Amino acid sequence: MLESIKVTERLHWPEVEMSKKYILNSADKALSPSQVYLEKISSGVLKDLFSSGSSSYNVLLQAEDEEKKSPKQSPYKRPKTSVKCGTTLSKRNRPGMAPKKVRTGEGGSKPAQTNRVISGSNSNVPKPAWNIAVVGSTMGLTPRTVPQLRKMCIPNSPRTKLPSLHKATITREVENAKKLCILAAIKPSNVEREKAKFFKSDFNYNPQFEYSNPVSPPVLARHNSASDRFLTQAVHIMELALQRYGSYEKFEQVTGGNLLTKSRIWHNVKKYMEKEGCLGEIVVQVTDDLLSRASMTVVNSRPTLTINISTAREHWLEGMLRHEIGTHYFRGINNCHQPWSSSVGRKKHNLKPLNPTEEGLASIHSVLFRKDPTLWRAALLYYTVYQASHMSFSQLFHNLGRFVQDPNTRWDYCVRAKRGQTDTAQPGCFSKDQVYLDGILKILRYRDKINFPLLMALGKVSFEDVDRLKALAQMENVRIPHFMQDQARYTEQLTKIMAVNQLTDEELKTII
Repeated sequence: MLESIKVTERLHWPEVEMSKKYILNSADKALSPSQVYLEKISSGVLKDLFSSGSSSYNVLLQAEDEEKKSPKQSPYKRPKTSVKCGTTLSKRNRPGMAPKKVRTGEGGSKPAQTNRVISGSNSNVPKPAWNIAVVGSTMGLTPRTVPQLRKMCIPNSPRTKLPSLHKATITREVENAKKLCILAAIKPSNVEREKAKFFKSDFNYNPQFEYSNPVSPPVLARHNSASDRFLTQAVHIMELALQRYGSYEKFEQVTGGNLLTKSRIWHNVKKYMEKEGCLGEIVVQVTDDLLSRASMTVVNSRPTLTINISTAREHWLEGMLRHEIGTHYFRGINNCHQPWSSSVGRKKHNLKPLNPTEEGLASIHSVLFRKDPTLWRAALLYYTVYQASHMSFSQLFHNLGRFVQDPNTRWDYCVRAKRGQTDTAQPGCFSKDQVYLDGILKILRYRDKINFPLLMALGKVSFEDVDRLKALAQMENVRIPHFMQDQARYTEQLTKIMAVNQLTDEELKTII
């Protein structure tokens, strides 16, 4: 299964062809106080970091495919793993990985998304004498004898140890990793073929979706109930945007800016990770085969951020990074310190579900600091799901023309809302996408009472549980994102989001 990596003094790489996978690493900058020293992280723990969200539902996690491609068992026993963010990866020893093939929706193959963990090293600056070694069969490494290696750490740097899992837990997590998560399972395998039929029919054909690993009807039924609780607010938010910009396409261009190239995406991701002090911790991938704008997953035991290049715009990218890294990833890391980090601990402490808080907070951070923080996407997702529960695919597509003109954009929203269905002529929806606006409005309703840094520090908890849990929390070495450091500015931005979307405290108190 998935292997671990170990940070040591020397670099040992097999002689394999280098490719487009690099490690984001901070060679020259001092460690930020938010950096973490990860020790003994199992794949199960990492998988738990990203257990929710658009992005955190592990849309691209393909456990079964990975198992087929890699040996069933490593020739090594699981080594102790230490990841030091401040270690240097020298340019001449940079690891590589040959491009993999992934299945397309039609059963064909195409090159996998481009992967990178970008180096922060600078050839003009003297390099510290630290290197990393990777042991095990991860990334296709050839098994070889592992010499006695010393762990190294930087004096006075903050160290945060993530708990190791006992053998029974590891076994259970390995078994769970073999199962496709629900979002991967409900992704149709014939999307492109059905899209061609739909467009050829002048948008009147109802797609008949097929699934490689169909989800059972009882599971789908649990996600087929749409709410109209915030429908009025969703429609009003979108109508305001149309009044200001005339169309969604104009709104997207003016507020989002131009689409970014891969090199600009990687440059901006590197800059953001430097702000958060997490260079070297997360693999970055870019792809155009993703229903969401981004996804945080675990691939080969590494936290992996996958970015949809077709929606990566210059003014929106940092908001997406605040959503995925500054919220989901940091809350996941912080959660590992807490007594409720396991499902047993959550039951013991009687925790409420982490959603809608998790996705609501992340969605607020997506628009934080924008010149125009219109909650368009959350509103449209909420509206689309509700309409899908009463309409066929074709009816839904034409209905969305009220807000979105571009047929490709409408198609994407309809597929999101109808995924899981086979015959989309029938009313029905996948209701998870309503969680974003739901969470946003509930957090804004209680924004004056929520301690946001504490909500971040406690990990994957609901804002309703914060006051009750704070006395039990482990606060040493928790990580708070840089944009939350200035609480006065943060609070001002929440007020701005309320004003731009014409939400009032009186209205929110009435509906919540």
